[in-house]
Amino acid sequence: MNGNNAGTGACCGQAGQRVRDGLVVLLAVGSGAVNVASFLALGKVFSSVITGNLVLLGLAAASTQHGPALRSGLALAGYSAGVLIGAPIAARGRFTTWSPAVTAALCAELCLLLGFTAGWEADRQRQGWQLALLVLLAAAMGMQSAAVRRLGDMSSTHLTGVLAGVLAGLIGGGSSAGRWRDASVLVAFVAGASAGAALIRLAPGWLPALTLLPLGTVIATASMFRGGSASDN
Repeated sequence: MNGNNAGTGACCGQAGQRVRDGLVVLLAVGSGAVNVASFLALGKVFSSVITGNLVLLGLAAASTQHGPALRSGLALAGYSAGVLIGAPIAARGRFTTWSPAVTAALCAELCLLLGFTAGWEADRQRQGWQLALLVLLAAAMGMQSAAVRRLGDMSSTHLTGVLAGVLAGLIGGGSSAGRWRDASVLVAFVAGASAGAALIRLAPGWLPALTLLPLGTVIATASMFRGGSASDN
């Protein structure tokens, strides 16, 4: 009986990890769309690629270009605020494969993206609106980063470390499931960015749907999903 229970627990743990990994991959689709929106439509800066924003901030400071420096600084500030707000929300409760606290942090992100949607549809051409929308997107990505960080050694928003992990795993071994998840996150991010760029060019009014749909699907699925214990990670 104990052997059967152990086998069932291991099976449930693996299933929980597969669900978790699939949700993280889905989040990366929306992250790609959000970053391409901020870059193409809101001032040539990124929502969550903070390394790139720091480079752009240094470049703008060196060339005394106040506009790019302002946008890079706002993106950095918005992202930082999102992390500072989202991290305490996601950390509530015990550590599990996917805790309700993580879903709560993603719900807070959804509220920010709904605000972005309202502003995008109202008047995205005005510079004042663009700066506000940039801050909203950066803060949303900061919240998502804090939430996904709570799930373990993974990310859906900043992918330099993810790529390094995939490449290192090819040489040094490690969890094949983790490598497949991380590789899928990279593909999903690029796919979301590509779809977002196409919408901005062909049907910009539909762009917010691409940012909301993956996140909404993750929240709905996670609300029905009960993660396992910390040993599942």
